[in-house]
Amino acid sequence: MKAQLKRCFQIFALLVVTPLFALYQVFGWIFNPDSTFQSFSQVLSLLPGKTGKYLRAAFYRLACPGTSQDISIGFLTILSHRDTTIEQGVYIGPQCNIGKCHIGANTLIGSGVHILSGKHQHEFEDPSRPIQEQGGQFEKIQVGTDCWLGNQALVMAEIGAHSIVAAGSIVIQPTATSAIVAGNPARVVGSRSSATQAK
Repeated sequence: MKAQLKRCFQIFALLVVTPLFALYQVFGWIFNPDSTFQSFSQVLSLLPGKTGKYLRAAFYRLACPGTSQDISIGFLTILSHRDTTIEQGVYIGPQCNIGKCHIGANTLIGSGVHILSGKHQHEFEDPSRPIQEQGGQFEKIQVGTDCWLGNQALVMAEIGAHSIVAAGSIVIQPTATSAIVAGNPARVVGSRSSATQAK
């Protein structure tokens, strides 16, 4: 019964956001598509409660390639790139900033987490030019399935499946599967595989 009720809410949310998505496509055609996406994401982030969660999930299912509607995205969380994929069962807490990434199924992301689009978004090699004029490149960061990113973590590199990133950690190097990492910069402090074996 609960699953059927949830499905009804998802269908209703999809119907509600379809006109909004159509408007987004028109604006994206007229203006810069990425800026348009960010603007719509900012507006959607302000919707409170379960209503906001259902509407955000429905919109991102339509706007982001390969994204499931069976996700939960918290209040004041913003997605900054259209080329973002969020798989089924993902929970993203409030006040997060999600860059260009692919988040695997059943991953949990705490409050205030930032997933940046790689660590080369801003070049700074030429001291004679302002940094904002030197350009950069965006990378699609992979976050594996069944991961847990603690509150206020900052991620700039791939997270292997089944990994845990401790709260407040800064990830600048890829993590292996089932790794537990912590610190600034984040370092391996354990493994979920060994923890399972110890039991």
